Amino acid sequence: MGDPILVLQGAGLTLNGNAGAVEILKGISLTVDRGETLGLIGPSGSGKSSLLMLMGGLERATQGQVSALGQDLGAMDEDALARFRRGNMGVVFQSFHLIPTMTALENVAVPLELAGARDAFDRAEAELRAVGLGHRLDHYPAQMSGGEQQRVALARAAAPRPAILLADEPTGNLDGMNGAAIMDMLFGLRDRHGATLVLVTHAPELAARCDRVVRLVDGKVADGQVAA
Repeated sequence: MGDPILVLQGAGLTLNGNAGAVEILKGISLTVDRGETLGLIGPSGSGKSSLLMLMGGLERATQGQVSALGQDLGAMDEDALARFRRGNMGVVFQSFHLIPTMTALENVAVPLELAGARDAFDRAEAELRAVGLGHRLDHYPAQMSGGEQQRVALARAAAPRPAILLADEPTGNLDGMNGAAIMDMLFGLRDRHGATLVLVTHAPELAARCDRVVRLVDGKVADGQVAA
């Protein structure tokens, strides 16, 4: 038996759109163990990103239950969820979501400051140096390439030492060389901090590096796959 860190039991997600209710995810039961790297793959529209959002408490399951570190995410209000994420999760998106008016150093320091870390800027600098951006500390996002911005986003997600690192198409907006570098850094962060890593990807070479891959089709785990 493993040490479960993320547990989904019959989790579903239905969203209301202009055309009525749309069932995005249908009865997902899935367990991710501490320290595991899980790849989520499948065609566009299959629900991969939505599943990642459920795991991070960024979307609420409309059916079933989602638990992280033994806590029922559905039982938390928005403030409690935000505090829980801040203390336990790092999220990396395909679009970098950096604050344009802040330097790289300030962007990475933000979550640490929110968590009350007195050494926020020292830790932010160390994390940026670890992803090869020691020379970009005082640069703003608009002054950096896409690959550099994604490295800042990675450093920001990893700086609070989250137990769970969630990445949604982290190489999707990058060319091959930058994408390969981000892949190496992502797995390096996992190794360095011992985080559990869940990532959505279309890149076969990225999925191949995961301990386990789950394929989604039409909002469900594909037949023949053992999800737990």
